[in-house]
Amino acid sequence: MTNKTVLFDKHVEYKGKIVDFAGWMMPVNYGSQIDEHHQVRNDAGMFDVSHMVIVDLSGGDIKGFLQYLLANDVAKLNESGKALYSCMLKQDGGVIDDLIAYYLSDDWYRLVVNAATREKDLAWINQHAPDFSVKVKERDELAMIAVQGPKAREKSFTVLPLDVVEAATPLKRFYGADCGDWFVGRTGYTGEDGFEIMLPDSEAAALWDKLAAAGVKPCGLGARDTLRLEAGMNLYGSDMTEDTSPLISGLGWTIAWQPEERKFIGRSALEKEKAEGVKQKIVGLILEQRGVLRGHQKVVLEVQGEQLSGEITSGTFSPSLQKSIALARVPVEIGDHCQVEIRGKLLNARVVKPVFVRDGKPV
Repeated sequence: MTNKTVLFDKHVEYKGKIVDFAGWMMPVNYGSQIDEHHQVRNDAGMFDVSHMVIVDLSGGDIKGFLQYLLANDVAKLNESGKALYSCMLKQDGGVIDDLIAYYLSDDWYRLVVNAATREKDLAWINQHAPDFSVKVKERDELAMIAVQGPKAREKSFTVLPLDVVEAATPLKRFYGADCGDWFVGRTGYTGEDGFEIMLPDSEAAALWDKLAAAGVKPCGLGARDTLRLEAGMNLYGSDMTEDTSPLISGLGWTIAWQPEERKFIGRSALEKEKAEGVKQKIVGLILEQRGVLRGHQKVVLEVQGEQLSGEITSGTFSPSLQKSIALARVPVEIGDHCQVEIRGKLLNARVVKPVFVRDGKPV
């Protein structure tokens, strides 16, 4: 562990249990991971996500660049602040990373990409940007705090600077607002409402304390993972990888096929895969017996007398449902039930749509 965010000392002060996450020293919890999970589902919690990468694009043909770089189409973004979720693909259709792109103006887009893929993402972006005369600037002087939960917005408003409150109050979901040195996005990775607040490193610790005093409790990576899995949100490196396409990772909805003349990176490979017929898909699983679903466990199913198999990509015990849940990559022929191999035993599981909880309510 070598990297620390600007909030590392706060994590120590608030008694966070520090672990290595993609080379960053991050809190996995501050006591009870279950309590932190419920705090976000029922009230408001905050996460340090300063290890994520904020990238500003300016100059040149940014729109054309992003239409080539991303599988989703930034032409959909015609209001300042509107955000778009997309995958960034290799030529063979494998996922380099998933990211959020904000349109601020014709001359300024902001990307937020994952910490674990920082180097390869920046290398890929910088490789293609010169062809469109686009300038790439990593904003490593900015911290980011995610405030999530049904009471996240109202509690945030009690401590945010007045100009930030004024900019953030009318924000619709999946929009962001530029507030000078600060930026607020009504986005998140928990399935709950809230904000992702980007601000100068020098002001992050003070905001953390103010939010805590307002009843927004610090939460760690453990709760963030159970929350995102309940919401059916993919984790890069598990549910999607460089070896899997969006079509088999439950992300077909993020591919903009129209207009047909838009030749984004990976399009030809995806068109070929689609024409030949996608062989796998991501589903949700709920275990019907005692046990815990974990990544890489084998999924077994029978189709017309033939035994087929898949693999769990993410699994956990759901604090909200009080059941074990998972995302699994399986043959498209799967029915309503399957079995999962756990410690040499086959346990029964129900197959569901890969969203378990939305806005605090079981789906």
